[in-house]
Amino acid sequence: MAVGIFDSGLGGLTVLDAIAARSPELPLVYLGDNKHTPYGVRDADDIFDLTCAGVERLWAEGCDLVILACNTASAAALKRMQETWLPKDKRVLGVFVPMIEALTERRWGDNSPPREVAVKHVALFATPATVASRAFQRELAFRAIGVDVEAQPCGGVVDAIEMGDEILAEALVTSHVEALLRRMPHPQAAILGCTHYPLVQAAFQKALGDHVAVYSQPQLVAESLTDYLKRRPEFLGTGSGTRFLTTGNPERVSGKATQFLRHPIRFESA
Repeated sequence: MAVGIFDSGLGGLTVLDAIAARSPELPLVYLGDNKHTPYGVRDADDIFDLTCAGVERLWAEGCDLVILACNTASAAALKRMQETWLPKDKRVLGVFVPMIEALTERRWGDNSPPREVAVKHVALFATPATVASRAFQRELAFRAIGVDVEAQPCGGVVDAIEMGDEILAEALVTSHVEALLRRMPHPQAAILGCTHYPLVQAAFQKALGDHVAVYSQPQLVAESLTDYLKRRPEFLGTGSGTRFLTTGNPERVSGKATQFLRHPIRFESA
């Protein structure tokens, strides 16, 4: 038994790294759906079907608890999965809520009414599908009032990262940040609403300026998972180590993952 981590491609590795660093004894299985990446340009039904297939594959590996380390899947599929599809003995968690709780300075599980918060102007950078879902704004409204969110769909960034083209990825980030700043010249905080984006976080920070607080998900998700497992220890795995699975070409995916994470990673065929 292990905790499963699912992503459309390489981005979720940033979450896995943070979880492994925080809980090195926790057995993990990572599945990247590199065959079908990117999800951010697909419609909601397609994202739902692909995400369900990926989660089922992780269940087959003994992962009764699965983290959707993909904002697009969390935004477009998670609510529907939990309401219509998920068996009672399984859990699937998303990555939006830990970030919103950090932004609004609320503790995990704080279900008090929404209230005023210090940050009033927030830039959201995400895939087109995540932006279109308005899932971030919906979750934020449960916890805070009076926050202006300007969302920028960052087409092409995930593709460039998956291709291993760091120069193109950084150029696209600069272009998308400039486009958002024309609409919101003075954001107080920026949300990297895609787990691929921490791989080019320095480019986001440089384009935004040091005065903008950039919220990135991996550490926040790792902290939230630690808290969750304290409350639900039945989902703690008894295995050891980490496995990496991909629906794509294992050799190619291993090479790109190693390039971006700066340490060797070996994928197996899913």
